[in-house]
Amino acid sequence: MNARTEPEAEPEEAEPEQAEPGDIAARTARPPLLRELLLVAGLFLVYKFGRQLATGHTGEAFRDAHHVWDLERTLHLPDEGTVQSLLLHGDTLVRLANTYYATVHFPVTAAFLIWLYLRRPAHYVWARRVLAVLTAAALVLHLTFPLAPPRMLAATGLIDTARVYGPSVYGPPQTDHLSNQFAAMPSLHFGWALMVAIGLYAATRSRWRLLWLLHPALTLLVVVGTANHYWLDAIVATALLGATLAVIHPPHRTATTAGRGREQLLPAEERELAGVAR
Repeated sequence: MNARTEPEAEPEEAEPEQAEPGDIAARTARPPLLRELLLVAGLFLVYKFGRQLATGHTGEAFRDAHHVWDLERTLHLPDEGTVQSLLLHGDTLVRLANTYYATVHFPVTAAFLIWLYLRRPAHYVWARRVLAVLTAAALVLHLTFPLAPPRMLAATGLIDTARVYGPSVYGPPQTDHLSNQFAAMPSLHFGWALMVAIGLYAATRSRWRLLWLLHPALTLLVVVGTANHYWLDAIVATALLGATLAVIHPPHRTATTAGRGREQLLPAEERELAGVAR
């Protein structure tokens, strides 16, 4: 009896697995560091020099300030003085608020971008684009709608907490050539802080990630309480950011680290090793 032999079946090739959107975001190539440094520095310089173009419109800035103040009263928005009165309960509290306004804005935003660049490259590119568009839109408003802050408007009854209690980042408007103090609307202090919170919420999956919203909430109380901004400055910043986010969408992410992408590749690697063993 002849034994009938059948050809040995070849091992089935493993079908290539489709990468999930979250894995794509996790493995996105990090942009060249030097290019990013030059790009961010260039955008910052353009913004700083652009703001200077809006100087010299003192009369218009104060007229716009009266219009904004009257509009807030028409809309029955809360009185900025209520927030400031809370800060003025103690010298320490108001000095902390002034310090927060003077020192937190740029460092926190820079730390946010650096962390995204190192840990979430896809989210970094998205956040950098959003901040660039938001800042450009704010610059257009600063040029077309100069606005004196409430600390300069006698009708508000507010005091300049930074000048009275310190520390202050501004000098007298007549001699301060390093900043444009008539660029109150929109508030980029608040707009950037809100984007930091939204960006970290999108890039992480911690159960505590809603706490990132404390940063813009505290920033809002500080910029209003120190009389550097009106409520409407923050509202306009929120609207601009919302419009920007509607156009520039964040990358989809299903994992908090790129490690999950490596874990999902393990079954395919094991199948390849099994095929070699045969």
